[in-house]
Amino acid sequence: MSIGTGIVLVVIGAILTFALDLQVAGVNFDLIGYILMIAGAVVFIIGLVLMMRKRTSVTTVHNNDGANGSVSERRTTTTPDETI
Repeated sequence: MSIGTGIVLVVIGAILTFALDLQVAGVNFDLIGYILMIAGAVVFIIGLVLMMRKRTSVTTVHNNDGANGSVSERRTTTTPDETI
């Protein structure tokens, strides 16, 4: 979600900076556009970093096979940083 938000901020900032030619007293749309583009790039990079971090998944399976008692199996899956 943060990757999409970053892209939207960059697009809105680029539109404000390069496509619009508005003159409003006390408001600099070029500066607002540049700020939005920088904020969008930061949000995009943070989204990529969070997506690429190490992830761990733990699955526990309990089987009850009657008279012999229960059997438990635990699996841990780790996605290393290099494999994405």
